[in-house]
Amino acid sequence: MPFRTPTFCRSLKTIVNSHHSLNFSSSLPLKVSRHLVHNCDCDGFLPWLERKAGSTISSSLYIGKSSYGRSLFASKAIQTGDCILKVPYSVQITADNLPPEITSLISEEVGYIAKLAIVILIEKKLGQGSDWDPYISCLPQQGDLHNTIFWNENELEMIRQSSVYQETINQKSQIEKDFFAVRPVFECFHQSFGVFTYKDFMHACTLVGSRAWGSTKGLSLIPFADFFNHDGVSESIVMSDDDKQCSEVIADRDYAPGEQVLIRYGKFSNATLVLDFGFTVPYNTYDQVQIQFDIPKHDPMHGMKLELLQRYLVLPTEDVKGVEHSVNSFTIKEVKSARGKGKGIPQSLRAFARVLSCTTRQELNDLVNEAALTDGRLARRPFEGINREIQAHLMLSSLFARLIEERNAAIKSLDSFNSPYLLCERLAVRRSMARDLLVGEIRVLKSASAWLENYCDLAMTRGVR
Repeated sequence: MPFRTPTFCRSLKTIVNSHHSLNFSSSLPLKVSRHLVHNCDCDGFLPWLERKAGSTISSSLYIGKSSYGRSLFASKAIQTGDCILKVPYSVQITADNLPPEITSLISEEVGYIAKLAIVILIEKKLGQGSDWDPYISCLPQQGDLHNTIFWNENELEMIRQSSVYQETINQKSQIEKDFFAVRPVFECFHQSFGVFTYKDFMHACTLVGSRAWGSTKGLSLIPFADFFNHDGVSESIVMSDDDKQCSEVIADRDYAPGEQVLIRYGKFSNATLVLDFGFTVPYNTYDQVQIQFDIPKHDPMHGMKLELLQRYLVLPTEDVKGVEHSVNSFTIKEVKSARGKGKGIPQSLRAFARVLSCTTRQELNDLVNEAALTDGRLARRPFEGINREIQAHLMLSSLFARLIEERNAAIKSLDSFNSPYLLCERLAVRRSMARDLLVGEIRVLKSASAWLENYCDLAMTRGVR
């Protein structure tokens, strides 16, 4: 059997740094296009790509238009298990397409996305003189993108309550850092490739971050595969086959001629979708909330608690979103059942609350001694005293209630916002995205609050389990 590697769509914050690992997941049933229709020869695109590849890319698909933009449709009956797409590595764009004279001048600190963005910029400057012009000319223009890094200050205010606000700032900062790292290189070749602005570079990085696929070969832009729209429940994904030196898509169900063919981009929360892909899902089962739980500055044992948390609370060895963690940063997922086991509320967060609820040094020392006698993890077991255990969890309930209230206020502000600017289509789209993001986060927080309430009730009536 040939070796096949899943080739999942990468999010920008995951691979903006070359040291980050692959990020993959899926979302709700959803059909979303990451691209709009431009002055691109859709009818001639596949023949051009097949001539370039010297092989058949697909005999089952054709490019058409749907309500979601440019899409791929079945040109004949497709059965489950059929190979519907096969794109050779030779017609995929990677950092290897950089001119050697430029590659040699780029520092190792510049990540994969930035390098591939440079390829796009160079080929775009070459225009019709580029071997990749039919593909480059099909890529979305900057005005078509709704990723949060393109939102203005007023638009970003709509999502200030979400961690996406700060992640957007961090992402723009990283792109700016990469831009200043590569700008001197292009100043040496401005006569050949022209001048690139920061906006040009940011646009190219966003294209790569939302469209590049990872494989054993690295990051690749895969022409024609870009035209697939997304269905979160689809089992079809892009696979890399190193023996065949190509990327393939296998149909996960039957399609009738003329039916739109869909694949799964990944399992992404709205926080990731709005930041990296520029769209959201009205109800996204993969929504999650990134929160911070701080030790009060007025806590007389602030320093001691912080030292213990830093020593005992082990952070993830690898962050799937590429977000920097601290001991007080936690990711909350939706708790499906209030009577379940609390899946979605990190054990580390509950441990954090137990530490914060301590009022004496002896209580903290007891936690340290308990950790030494068990698995070495601090405050992972319930307090023996019911009242202390309930108090710790009520601290979490209070935090979640405040976060819910803040997001409800933000949504109310969206509803009451009355301005002629609302007539602008761009703001209407981004306003809707902000609502989807905040509503999803409220749903997650409410589910966590319901579980905590049930946990405290059980603790009172039966004792802590």
